Amino acid sequence: MALLEVEDLTVTYRTAGGDVPAVRGVSFALEASQKLGLAGESGCGKSTMALALLRLLPGTARFTGEIRFNGEDILTMPWGRLRAVRWAGASIVFQGAMHSLNAVQRIGAQIAEPIRLHSKATDAEVRRKTGELLEQVGLPARRADAYPHELSGGQRQRVMIAMALACDPQLIVADEPTTALDVMIQAQILTLIESLVAEQGISLLMISHDLSVLADTCDRLAVMYAGRIVEEGPAAAVFGAARHPYGEALAAAFPRIGDPASRRRPQGLAGDPPDPADLPSGCAFHPRCAVRLEHCDAVDPSLWPAGAGERRGARVRVLPDEGLSLVAKESA
Repeated sequence: MALLEVEDLTVTYRTAGGDVPAVRGVSFALEASQKLGLAGESGCGKSTMALALLRLLPGTARFTGEIRFNGEDILTMPWGRLRAVRWAGASIVFQGAMHSLNAVQRIGAQIAEPIRLHSKATDAEVRRKTGELLEQVGLPARRADAYPHELSGGQRQRVMIAMALACDPQLIVADEPTTALDVMIQAQILTLIESLVAEQGISLLMISHDLSVLADTCDRLAVMYAGRIVEEGPAAAVFGAARHPYGEALAAAFPRIGDPASRRRPQGLAGDPPDPADLPSGCAFHPRCAVRLEHCDAVDPSLWPAGAGERRGARVRVLPDEGLSLVAKESA
C-alpha cells in the first residue's frame, strides 16, 4: 500500500458565476520515501491539489474522489482525526514564507506551536527541539527570538521547513518552496530539502512550474495542465523525452547547460493555460498544441501506459476502422 493514494480527485469551486473546476479527475500514488514532482504553469491546479491533500481549501470548494493517507481517506476523516494527521502525519511548506508566518510572533514560538499541540513535551523539551530544528535547517538556535521581518527571504523559508519537520511527519508537501528567492538561495533551499528528506526517509511532493528543478530533485514527475495530469513517469525520462506535447514544451523552455543549441534558441510556448471557468472542448491543450490532430477538439484524452518505469501519457489518435481512440504515444 502506497503512503499517499489519490484516486479520481476533483475539486470544484462554487462562485457567483457558477462552478469552476480546478482539479479534474487526478489520480497518482506516492510511495514511502519517494519524491514526486508536480509541474505546470500557474493556473493549472497545482496549489489547489496541494491544499486538497490536507483539506486546507475554503468552504467554497467541493470534492469528489479519494485521498488515502496510510489507507485512510482524508476527505471523509472526522475533524479530530484530521487534526492529528496534519503536522504529525503530513505537513506543508507554503510558498511565500513572509505571508505564511505570523509577523507579530517570534519564529521560535511558531515552530514550537505544533510540537506542543501534537506531543506531551515539557517546556524545556519544546525549547530544545525548537533549537535543534533551527540548527537542522542551517540557522543558529538563538534566532528563535527573531521576528520574521528580521530574517532574509531564504532564512524565512528555512523556518517554514523547520516547522514542517517539527512533528516528524511521513510526508512533506512543498508548494513552490523557492518562489521569489534568488538563484543561489534557491539552490541552497533545494539542497536542504533534498538532504533532509533523504536523511529522515520522508516522502516529498514538490510543486513547481520549473520542470528542470523538479527533474534534479525528484524521483518521478507528473505534469499537470488545466486541472489534469497529462504525463507521469521517472523524472529523467519525462524531462529528457516527454511523451505529451505540453511536457515537451515545458522541458524545452529551460536551456541545458553545455548545449549551445538550446542556449542560443530558447523555446517558449505561446498563450496561457485556459481559464478553468471556460475550458476549451476536447483536449484542453489543443489550442496551444503544435501537433494537434483533427479531432483533438472533440475528445478529452485519458492517461494510458507510455513506456517503461510506469510512464503514463495522454494522446488522441484516429483509427480508420474504429473511429476515435484514446492512446498513449508509443514508447521509443
